[in-house]
Amino acid sequence: MGFMDNISKAFGISSDMDVNEFMTARQAEEVDVMHQKADFYVKPIALQSDNDSRIVKEELQAKNLVLLNIAPLAKNPAKLKTAVDELKAYARSINGDIARIDEDKILLTPGNVKIVKKRK
Repeated sequence: MGFMDNISKAFGISSDMDVNEFMTARQAEEVDVMHQKADFYVKPIALQSDNDSRIVKEELQAKNLVLLNIAPLAKNPAKLKTAVDELKAYARSINGDIARIDEDKILLTPGNVKIVKKRK
């Protein structure tokens, strides 16, 4: 028994492992190595175009919270106001919530998740 055999045995690695025990490349792509599966996520999204409002709505439908960066659209106040008003109406329609976190960030929540806006 050689040195590598001793190390392999110490780590529980067997030389008679079956090739079928390994994931295929396709299976490996589907694994999120950074996070364990969760019921809901907090998703950071930058509001840069009208399409981003659609993405925010989809994330809220999927029960995810959205941390929305509005800085990219701040150069166009009229477009920003329209987008935020639309998202505000949508959040209310699904019984979600919306609150400004700071000058550049807005938090949106899905249905039945409320934001505490005042300290008691």
